[in-house]
Amino acid sequence: MARIALTAGALYVIVLLRAGGTFAVGWLAGAGARRSRFAERTSSAKFRRAERAIQRWGAPVVAVSFLTVGFQTAANFLAGSMRMPLPRYLPALFVGGAAWALIYATAGLGALEMLRRLFAEQTALGVSAVAVLLLTVCGVVVYRRRRAALSSGDTEAGES
Repeated sequence: MARIALTAGALYVIVLLRAGGTFAVGWLAGAGARRSRFAERTSSAKFRRAERAIQRWGAPVVAVSFLTVGFQTAANFLAGSMRMPLPRYLPALFVGGAAWALIYATAGLGALEMLRRLFAEQTALGVSAVAVLLLTVCGVVVYRRRRAALSSGDTEAGES
């Protein structure tokens, strides 16, 4: 239990610094981000979806964003660039960051413990599990890149 608490505490500090830093960058960038070299990123579908959600729901979106993958950075940056007041942002950061740290500490340590036992008791099965995991991740990345390339090719062909 002490290991989970220590890991969760370390992850909590990390997420507060990372998400708070992303918010600060967004705050400093403000509207200028939409006119800079970051304009392409801030006009992506992910950022537009996050911006609409933040405009509609505010701080709860920031808190819930910590339970997602990929949406969290967009939500924190946009909350900053939209100048969300700190009294509304900080509670969302603290609650969402705590949830993120606890989930990653418990699930992460559980997964590592499972892999340790698997390698210790059945090494061949452990190596196979890691290989399947890596192949799956690579397959998903390749699939997403090809799909993105095809959709951008369709967009460019439609503009001509």
